[in-house]
Amino acid sequence: MDVQALLGFLNNLQQNNNKDWFDLNRPEYEKLRKDWLELVSNLITQTAAFDPEMADLDPKKCIFRINRDVRFSANKNPYKNNFGISLSKGGKAADFCGYYVHIQPSECFIAGGSYQPMPDKLAAIRQEIDYNFEEFKGIIEHKDFVKHFGTLTGDKLQRPPKGYDAENPAIEFIKHKGFLAYLPIKDKGLTEKELLSQCQSAFKAMKPLNDFLNRAILG
Repeated sequence: MDVQALLGFLNNLQQNNNKDWFDLNRPEYEKLRKDWLELVSNLITQTAAFDPEMADLDPKKCIFRINRDVRFSANKNPYKNNFGISLSKGGKAADFCGYYVHIQPSECFIAGGSYQPMPDKLAAIRQEIDYNFEEFKGIIEHKDFVKHFGTLTGDKLQRPPKGYDAENPAIEFIKHKGFLAYLPIKDKGLTEKELLSQCQSAFKAMKPLNDFLNRAILG
């Protein structure tokens, strides 16, 4: 697909976030969405080569609606100004950790891991890190992970969670409320080929983290 055309559309949408403008430009949106689904299909095939659990994903279940849910938001803009992809076992609505791509003017990124796990999943992940800290440390200190993401990111508690000692060697990671691999990407001149290439490299680097977290979630 023409990634620059998508970015241009999203930039215009950001400046004209209303139903009248969107209805007038709906044919362009529909074409971009069709091209986006083809890109997602290619990304699924590419990712399944090293993560077979992605092989049977339906591209339509890996993307997000353009319409925003404004019922409980102070921001009443009706449309999102981004296109996203979420690849995980069971599709984007599943609880499993996976791979995420976000295309938005000046805010494009690739990410993976667990963003805001529910309390039971969060407790399981913390326990897995505590019990297998050397393995976890080896994953986030691996040269490929560091090359792409630098370090693990995500919101953290100021103090150790209940049941954990401040002297625990893993405490700085146990404090995390999210466990993310995050890679910002430049959108200037970005092409489909370059995006797929960056995704392939980043996804391979984050797969061990996803595997570790999913093992914790599955118990």
